[in-house]
Amino acid sequence: MPDNRRILLVEDDVLIGMMLVDMFDALGFPQPEQATSNQEALAIIGAGPIDGALVDINLGDEKGWPVADALAERGIPFAFTTGGGDVIPPAHAHRTLVTKPFRISQIEAILDEFFAD
Repeated sequence: MPDNRRILLVEDDVLIGMMLVDMFDALGFPQPEQATSNQEALAIIGAGPIDGALVDINLGDEKGWPVADALAERGIPFAFTTGGGDVIPPAHAHRTLVTKPFRISQIEAILDEFFAD
């Protein structure tokens, strides 16, 4: 896996974010760009190319839909993460949904899917 791939991780829970970064590392993927809010994530997306993303649906008091829309507009592959109970808007209903607690095999499958040639 080339280590110049930029992966965006949008997760407002610091401990879950750290766990996911550890999973990326264990799988041989580069350290992801991290954001804890829509505003931070949109700034990262606007700053340069992103190759894939994991987007938490619930970001504090906001939903990750603006990030999902921005990624979709740019054709960037992404998957949603959630603690469960969320209804995904029809425009994104086809996206992969990973529920917490995450298993490394799930994360590996999603990342492999992003970068399958």
